[in-house]
Amino acid sequence: MTITKAIIPVAGWGTRRLPITKAVEKSMLPIGNVPVIDFVVQDCLKAGITDIYFVVSEDAEQIQKYYSRNMELEAYLAQNAKEAYLPVVSPPKANFHFVTQNTTSGHYGTTVPVWLCREYIGKDEQVLVIMGDQFFYRTDGGSNAADLIAEVAARGARTGLLGVPVPYSEVEKYGVIEKDEANKYVRIVEHPKPEEAPSNLNNASFYLFDASLFDYFEKDIHTPHDGEYMIIDPINAYVADGNTVIVGEAKGEYLDAGSVEGWLHANRVVLGDI
Repeated sequence: MTITKAIIPVAGWGTRRLPITKAVEKSMLPIGNVPVIDFVVQDCLKAGITDIYFVVSEDAEQIQKYYSRNMELEAYLAQNAKEAYLPVVSPPKANFHFVTQNTTSGHYGTTVPVWLCREYIGKDEQVLVIMGDQFFYRTDGGSNAADLIAEVAARGARTGLLGVPVPYSEVEKYGVIEKDEANKYVRIVEHPKPEEAPSNLNNASFYLFDASLFDYFEKDIHTPHDGEYMIIDPINAYVADGNTVIVGEAKGEYLDAGSVEGWLHANRVVLGDI
């Protein structure tokens, strides 16, 4: 079956980037002349995705405006000999859907936005899930979404995730993926010491899910939590039941716009300053 859907969670206050995120949605922070979220969207489009489900906060408007047509702007450009800008301001040819996440519901964490999209994913489908404040900058024209889809299919599986290599000296900062010799997911080891790390692959929050995982999300959401509902918990339950999750390795430079330092670095990389 062709995979055509992606879920991109972008809700939240963006507290790490206050005060600018008081006025600018965190997914719309600029990298060069485009918002950070568009790097994720373009990666999905290269993989043949036609329907993207953004999970947004209640008052999110900027991302919806960005991915819709502005007829007045297009008319202005056409009437003032600025037609060269029309391809830039026209939204990509895809179907964009916006699912609202209630930020005051008491449920928070990475499981929640995916679970909110459960009714839009058919029981026989697979869906990409990619967090929206980070991206991989590739100069080869490739797509990590396409690579993950191809790798999972080649292994005869339906679910997979990507890890991003980090220096062993820095693994204590991350949730590190443990995999077996066949590149199948075993677990995440949080903040291991370098000498105890099972690999140097940081979980990239870049997934391909079989629809059957939504049963695990449903169970997790209805289980009392003392804190966040973390997406890795239902993944672990899925694997414990004998299902396979393939581990791939992301290509390109991993860039995170969630912090000021990360955002500045991302701009320098994309603009070619370093």
